[in-house]
Amino acid sequence: MGAESDQRIRQLFDAAAQAIATGRAPEAERLVRQAEAEAPRHPLVLNETARRMLLAGNPAGAHVVLEQAVKRDPSHPSLWLSLAAALRALNRPDDEMAALEKALAIDPMSPRALLQKASLQEVRGTPRAAAMTYRTALMTIPQGVEPPPAMSAVLQHAREMVDANDRALEGFIEDRLKDLRERYTDQPLSRFDRCLATLLQKRRIYRPLPNFMYFPNLPAFEFYDRSEFPWLDSIEAATDDIRTELLSVLAEGPSALEPYINSPDMDTAQWRELNRSRRWGAYFLWRDGVAIPDHQARCPKTVAALEVRPRCDLAYSSPSAVFSILDAKTRIPAHSGASNARLLVHLPLIIPPGCGFRVGAEQREWQPGKALVFDDTVEHEAWNGSDVPRAVLIFDTWNPYLSPAERELVGQLYAIVGEYYGTRPYEVDHD
Repeated sequence: MGAESDQRIRQLFDAAAQAIATGRAPEAERLVRQAEAEAPRHPLVLNETARRMLLAGNPAGAHVVLEQAVKRDPSHPSLWLSLAAALRALNRPDDEMAALEKALAIDPMSPRALLQKASLQEVRGTPRAAAMTYRTALMTIPQGVEPPPAMSAVLQHAREMVDANDRALEGFIEDRLKDLRERYTDQPLSRFDRCLATLLQKRRIYRPLPNFMYFPNLPAFEFYDRSEFPWLDSIEAATDDIRTELLSVLAEGPSALEPYINSPDMDTAQWRELNRSRRWGAYFLWRDGVAIPDHQARCPKTVAALEVRPRCDLAYSSPSAVFSILDAKTRIPAHSGASNARLLVHLPLIIPPGCGFRVGAEQREWQPGKALVFDDTVEHEAWNGSDVPRAVLIFDTWNPYLSPAERELVGQLYAIVGEYYGTRPYEVDHD
């Protein structure tokens, strides 16, 4: 089929969808019949044929037709969704999940695909994963938008699943925290209690916008005042030694680095350009709380310099320290981090002209040897407009406004939530 004919059929189906949305069902039917007459093998026509087969109780026939449709046009998410529906009727859960993942790879925030995936997770007996997927699906519906009446029962079930999971998680957390709370009965823990209430969806998060845990009543700074971190003096004093160790690593060539972003879950429009790419390269000394012995042995002076920082211990997350190498003419898109309970520090090492960094509404230029401390739960981005790479040492530290008791409780909370889900608490696997 030529491009012109394909466009014509798609226009007919778009017009039919508009007719349905405005209550003109006969007009929609006429347009679909016209498309069927003009191109009976077009993927959208096959999709319509399969839909009618499903309604008539013939999922096997619909499956055959939809297999043809996705072969003709594997880039259309609605075809994969229809195929998933046929596979659900045929009781083929593994194949259904594969079809849903195809749809979500094309449109990661498709409410229909997310709702069906969550429903399938329930069928598979993984209610916690289902609740997280239902939560994501509910977040795709803008506030103030009234969903179609046909979705009301499904969305109500989604809300009930999310609420039930929150309460189950609450009981799980309180049971695990009981002994630790008793140790700190003489400490003011109201901020931690509000933190926990936010995690359990009892309190709404306002800015900053972490993607896992918000700790309330901490200063809403974008960049923190340098005077809050006197221990940075000794790290900055080691800048030349740290840079020398980095240059020794870089002398091995690009293979010494790994992509900073390297995950099948990050193939979204936001990260697709940098995912699995050394244009944003990394050399980790600690990663997600785990030391990398071989890398630390290569950079002993850097490791020694970092020992002075108040080191976070957050299960699956911190401590973290990494040489971040941003290639020429490369931009890191705006994003936000997991929790404001800990802060990130940039120690600039190699900064060519044309590099910049924005946190919230405030923009800074890196200066070699001058550390910047910021709250990465505030939207931030970085860029290198030069013709050579930029290098920064990134590491984390506790937010200085947390008390010792709050730090220990937050650390335990990370571990408990990670135990509950069996993975990093801020990157729950929905599969």
